[in-house]
Amino acid sequence: MLDIMSEILQFIYKEEFWFISAFINTSKINVELKSKEIENLIKTKFQNLKDEDVYKKELKEDLFELIRNISIKCSWVTCLSNFPFKDENSERDYNTLGYFQFEVEYYKDNPSKKESLRPMLIQQVPLILLKILKEFNNKAENTGLHFDTESPIYIFVTSNKIKPRDIIWNPENIEKYKKVIGYWTEIYSGQWDDYSDTLFDKRIQNNLSNRLSELHFIRRNSGFVYMAEENYEKFFKSYMKQFVIDPTQKMRAVLFSLRSINESLDLLFLKTQTQAFQDLNTIEKKIRNLRLLRGMIQTTLSAIYNELDYNRRQHYTSVLKHLLNEFEVTNIVNRINVKFNSIYDVMKDLHRKKSEENQERTERGLNLLKLLFGAGILADLAGVVMIWLNLQEGIFITSVLNGAIAAIIMGILITTIGYYLYIRLQTEKSEVGKTVDAVIEDREGNVILIKRKYPPFKNFYALPGGFIEKGEKPIDALVREVKEETNLKVKIKSKIGIYTEKGRDPRGNIHSIAFKCTIIGDISELRSGDDSKKVEIIPKEKLKDIDLAFDHKKILEDAKLFK
Repeated sequence: MLDIMSEILQFIYKEEFWFISAFINTSKINVELKSKEIENLIKTKFQNLKDEDVYKKELKEDLFELIRNISIKCSWVTCLSNFPFKDENSERDYNTLGYFQFEVEYYKDNPSKKESLRPMLIQQVPLILLKILKEFNNKAENTGLHFDTESPIYIFVTSNKIKPRDIIWNPENIEKYKKVIGYWTEIYSGQWDDYSDTLFDKRIQNNLSNRLSELHFIRRNSGFVYMAEENYEKFFKSYMKQFVIDPTQKMRAVLFSLRSINESLDLLFLKTQTQAFQDLNTIEKKIRNLRLLRGMIQTTLSAIYNELDYNRRQHYTSVLKHLLNEFEVTNIVNRINVKFNSIYDVMKDLHRKKSEENQERTERGLNLLKLLFGAGILADLAGVVMIWLNLQEGIFITSVLNGAIAAIIMGILITTIGYYLYIRLQTEKSEVGKTVDAVIEDREGNVILIKRKYPPFKNFYALPGGFIEKGEKPIDALVREVKEETNLKVKIKSKIGIYTEKGRDPRGNIHSIAFKCTIIGDISELRSGDDSKKVEIIPKEKLKDIDLAFDHKKILEDAKLFK
């Protein structure tokens, strides 16, 4: 059993900082205006929360009161400018890496209420925020913004008071009060009273403070700092914010960029394995760009490694070393390097195959000419034509005969070349992917959209549809794909159009036929299938505000669903 003192010891909440990493395109986004827009959005959303927005219903009343008393300020912090990242999933371009920082304080005007705040309640608000930012990121006007919505919002909570008394944080007291400390060091983790001692032993590891009056803990998704009140006033902004909290968020932004490069390499590797849609020049260009980004990140990391090598500031270097280990930066860098090498090997093999194919085509063309020359066709044709053109007037029968022979030989030549070109055309056609897309309306005019489970455009809304299988009719393919992705049966109402614009699909040269459809049977059968993350009924008036995959917004425009 823990000492009874560990049950009554209480950290008093001071303030907290939230962070979310992001790529932005500064040609599309004004970061100051966007920060203010996000801040106002959060305030509005928080003041209009509904029961369904709350994850833990038993905390609903306390949570609503907490949010009514929140002070929040949003700002943008740049980590790397001139960082030309192209998202392989969405095909969008960005040029800056950084993060949005939220300075948060509850009960700023009523500090006594802070004594009632507990980690379980505090963790609920960033969970709601992440949902808000996901929806915000998917809006059409935010194509120049890409949040790291795959990770939790990072929370750094601070405290500057302890009840009933201050504690000297030697190893004995850290062990003694490990349960109370452990609740704050892992904000997102559970807060159950019957957790084992082993779990709390892990939660109190790596206190980075060199002072017995302070506690500094940094975890993967949250951090906790306790400083005695006097120290907090003197040193928090001048030191702790600059050398503990800010480096944590910069390292997390670096981790986000490395993960993004890693995912892009995975997608590029898949493209190299898709025989029908290989564009080696484009892939090589993208690989060169990713290599440039890797170099920029390594330069940033070099400054950190230099700090560790020279060990100029003991506490700061211990923070940096811990961040590298906690975020497993070296591990992901090594994985990226391995993937670069794998793709280089694949690209060499593809270039060899392409070279062999080009050589084979050239040889076929030369063989055709050799055949024609070998058979004497071209020589005979030239001779006959020359004779025909130089015949004297009056030799009518001979002239007609030679003209006929010339026409026959010319016909053979044209037929042979035409056949060769036909084979080439058929080969090119076979390299075009063919898909179908369905615009499905219910009786109220709402539209069925899926959320894509796989790249490209993973997590984007899209029209139901997919590839036409060999020998399959487009209408049959549409009915099959809709059933697989939405579980609905549909019938074709009309054809909207054929979409062949270059670049409409990042996988390659893919053409699509779009149809308007109506539902057969009951819409209550609607549910997501294997290829869709989820399926939703979207009100018609909201369609234009949703950021859709591929050129599906153009299809909806052509279907006259909005202007």
